[in-house]
Amino acid sequence: MTRHLAWITALAALTTASFARAQSPATADTPTFEVASVQPNKSADLGGSFRTRPGGQFAVTNNTLRNIIRNAYQLQDFQIVGGPDWLDRDRFDITAKTPTPEPTMPQVMAMVQALLAERFKFVAHRETREMPIYALVVARPDGVLGPRLSHSATDCGARAAAARNGAGVPPVAPDGRPLCGTRFTPGRVLAGGITMADLARNLSNAAGRVTVDTTGLAGGFDLELEFTPDQLPPEGTLPPGMPRPPVDGPSLFAALQEQLGLKLESQRGPVDVLVIDSVEPPSPD
Repeated sequence: MTRHLAWITALAALTTASFARAQSPATADTPTFEVASVQPNKSADLGGSFRTRPGGQFAVTNNTLRNIIRNAYQLQDFQIVGGPDWLDRDRFDITAKTPTPEPTMPQVMAMVQALLAERFKFVAHRETREMPIYALVVARPDGVLGPRLSHSATDCGARAAAARNGAGVPPVAPDGRPLCGTRFTPGRVLAGGITMADLARNLSNAAGRVTVDTTGLAGGFDLELEFTPDQLPPEGTLPPGMPRPPVDGPSLFAALQEQLGLKLESQRGPVDVLVIDSVEPPSPD
């Protein structure tokens, strides 16, 4: 389950977000947890989670260290380079409390990074490397889009402004699709008002490479995409209510072309990576 715990991590696997600075020991200005416990998980369970809870509680359950690093730095798997074998083998539980009851997600991730430095002696640096990437392009020469991709009629900017002013706005369409946003579950993407640049970023983890938009399509789009992932989630590892992906559906590449009228073209380009310099098993509580 190492590669798929981010399905239940809010926003962590959905973007190739900009890098935080390379890990270094915490300073007086670095946000840190008020208290934190790190314990090995020997349960042999396949499921795991990485989440915040009300009241400033933070909990990681049954995660490998590589997955913790990936979430803390908001990276995709292919952007983490190096590290010993046990990063993908040993699993850990972390329980922690933040200094404030309602921290922002960037603050929590900075605290996780500080914990990695303190408890795992984690040191890394970032580099930009020339690597294979995918370009998202329109598949047909005449520019006709697929049956499950259409220009959005929703003004997402106006809806966001209304929400900021306290106006109640429905978050989803009747079919469960977000009116403005993306719901990415194993083998399925539902989106409303999404730009092609955001779609490309959201596809990066499933495609296994940084994906960039070169479609030339402007504005927001509504879409539904269904495919069979390369690695199906093991039984019992999905959150309650989350549907399993189809086992005999099209691949991501085929589904993009058949359903959305888009395709991924292999190219090479610059990719930000986090290179692990050193790391140790965690210090005991």
